[in-house]
Amino acid sequence: QVQLVESGGGLVQAGGSLRLSCAASGRTFSNYAMGWFRQAPGKEREFVAGIGRSSGSRYYADSVKGRFTISRDNAKNTVALQMNSLKPEDTAVYYCAAENTFIPSVATKEYDYWGQGTQVTVSS
Repeated sequence: QVQLVESGGGLVQAGGSLRLSCAASGRTFSNYAMGWFRQAPGKEREFVAGIGRSSGSRYYADSVKGRFTISRDNAKNTVALQMNSLKPEDTAVYYCAAENTFIPSVATKEYDYWGQGTQVTVSS
């Protein structure tokens, strides 16, 4: 079992920045690829970014490429999502998720554990 707790969400103006953090506890964090997903009202949950077990592999949705950066610290059992140049369309609940594999998947069904989510609201 892996417990995930997100933090760092909030309200920000367009063009601003936020840093989300996800703290993991339970099983060995470094055994899991990690992903960030988001879900806006009335929409499906979508992949935002993923990082492999050792940070060597990072993947981004086209919509956030060049603006968001995913990172992890296996010594601290944390994964972060630095979000810059935020847009109103980035408004959503953001979730971190853990997948027991080397390379993160973009599909929600592949993930084994999920956090409770943190709200990000970007005003225009």
